Amino acid sequence: MIVSPTSLKALTRRLYSTRRLSHLETQALDDWIASPRQLVLNDSFSVDRLSDLYITLPTRDGTRSPYKAPQLSAPLGYGSHLAFFHPRHPERDLRADGTDADFCPPAPLTRRMWAGGRMAWDAQNPLRIGESAVSTATVRSVEKKGFDAGSPMVFVKQKIEITGAGRSVPSVVEERSHVYISEAVAVNKVPRDVKGIPPAADFTFTFTPSLTTLFRFSALTFNGHHIHLDKDYAQLKEGYPERLVHGPLTALMLLETTMLQKPGAHFAHFEYRARNPMVVGRAMTIAGVWNDERNVTLWVANDEGVVGMTGEIQLA
Repeated sequence: MIVSPTSLKALTRRLYSTRRLSHLETQALDDWIASPRQLVLNDSFSVDRLSDLYITLPTRDGTRSPYKAPQLSAPLGYGSHLAFFHPRHPERDLRADGTDADFCPPAPLTRRMWAGGRMAWDAQNPLRIGESAVSTATVRSVEKKGFDAGSPMVFVKQKIEITGAGRSVPSVVEERSHVYISEAVAVNKVPRDVKGIPPAADFTFTFTPSLTTLFRFSALTFNGHHIHLDKDYAQLKEGYPERLVHGPLTALMLLETTMLQKPGAHFAHFEYRARNPMVVGRAMTIAGVWNDERNVTLWVANDEGVVGMTGEIQLA
């Protein structure tokens, strides 16, 4: 699930049922916020795993141009690290919706929505295919909102540093934002109107995420969230018409589409915000406008014009 963190007022209008936390629940949340958290994961950017990612992405699967397999020692593609560094927990330790609990607040604020994030790359210190690396994730900030209105939500920002083996400086620094709400709060599914979208695009890329796309990306990222896999869950528990496209997959497609326009360019910074859910089986169009030679504004919309995500990339 995805939602923009930029406007509490807009989000609150979408929450049409309320549920105040009890004293014990509030105390448990405060104790959780006060407890430092760190998750250290090791992985290697194997050619096999990247081959699985490439054949999943419509920008690399050979449909648009001949398929090119990942090459050992080549720089890792921008955003490709999202297919790595996932926690491995037994199923019994997952939340009821299939998500992991590493950075999830205590009950009842367990309903997770992907809100957005940032990525920054060190052009002089790129990650490379075939090498090993370590990911260190910490909680950068936790913010409580809507508690007085009876619509409590918690915004959790993670800072993630990815450092190649034998190096002391991270090659990628990422921030991921999630918002957690109560299972008892129903969310209005009327799409948000997104302002400021350019009237025309300099480039576009259209694809239709299928059930296979969602399954493969879930498998690559070890993501068991039922919202991407279980139609009954998406419809009956969450009230959506279909399974949702992953927030990180959409963000990765913004990066991938821009890379098609500027082969060999060095990206310095990427910031994105989730606006509305995108669902399986509906065409999605990635669009971009160059503000100048180094800055591009991006967005993705479905076949009805609903904007699912916006972003900005700055080239080095």
